[in-house]
Amino acid sequence: MPLSLPQFEQRLGGDTLPPAILLAGAEPLLLLEAADAVRARARTLGFAEREVHDVETGFDWDALRTSFASLSLFSARRLIELRLPTGKPGKEGGDIVAGFCANPVPDLCLLVSAAQWSRAHETAWVKSVEQAGWFVPLWPLKPNELPGWIGRRLRQRGVDAGPDAVAALVERVEGNLLAAAQEVDKLALLKPPGRLDAETMLGLVADSARYDVFRLTDTALAGDTTHALRMLAGLRGEGEQVPPMLSWIASQVQLLAQFSAVAERGGNLGQAMQQARMWDSKQGLFRRALGRGNARHFERLLADCARIDRIAKGRAGGDAWLELERLIVGIGAPRALPG
Repeated sequence: MPLSLPQFEQRLGGDTLPPAILLAGAEPLLLLEAADAVRARARTLGFAEREVHDVETGFDWDALRTSFASLSLFSARRLIELRLPTGKPGKEGGDIVAGFCANPVPDLCLLVSAAQWSRAHETAWVKSVEQAGWFVPLWPLKPNELPGWIGRRLRQRGVDAGPDAVAALVERVEGNLLAAAQEVDKLALLKPPGRLDAETMLGLVADSARYDVFRLTDTALAGDTTHALRMLAGLRGEGEQVPPMLSWIASQVQLLAQFSAVAERGGNLGQAMQQARMWDSKQGLFRRALGRGNARHFERLLADCARIDRIAKGRAGGDAWLELERLIVGIGAPRALPG
């Protein structure tokens, strides 16, 4: 039976890890933190050796099978991670995972992370993982679940906040879990005395409607175009200028074009991202964005960046803000663009 997040956290406090754990969900923060929790617990329990397999086009499933059969030279316990950007290992991969779950290797834990998930993903290999270990679907939080999630996080960080203060923070972050987590972490550092009420909360946290360009880009990469455009309008209303923002956005588009070209020629996308010194938490965002367009599309967006820069600096005609909106749509929802 699938585990809820609280059930997963409770079991993680036990004396051992199961042979297989599947963490599945499209919310990057929930997936990243759940995987981090497994890694931390594994280290505590003596799983000193860690091996990572990123599944992409041309992935060698025999390498995973070999890892299962290999003896560790350095540690009696091993953690093997299998990362599925699409959540689908295919028939060969599903058979290998199911085979391992049917005959698990002693002192080895297989951690599978699926960055896309729906009920349609729950096929035979998932049942095998569930029977051998833990299956933890990390569904996006519903609006009515966000206050509880933020409240628990505040308590875990030692911040005492009343229901009205929690509600105020929920309203500020507009469903953005990363923004919520950042605000909670900041509050934990400030250590305000006594119980926070709504007025005090509003005085301590940044208005998350005042989005910066980093969050804007991440939101577009995640495919939430409507939210990204609202963030862009907020930045414009605060007096931000196009050229400084465009510099960062263009750097991310350049990475999209670079990674897309690597993927289309059958190269190692995971290695390319590592060479670009990209954090694991960002890789999932980029992989999802790459799934919405091809190399030609992202090269065209890169050319658009240069054109917007010329418009913003008065070297070409046009509306730089309108073109920037089109660029954001091109990152988040390429099919929404004409032609």
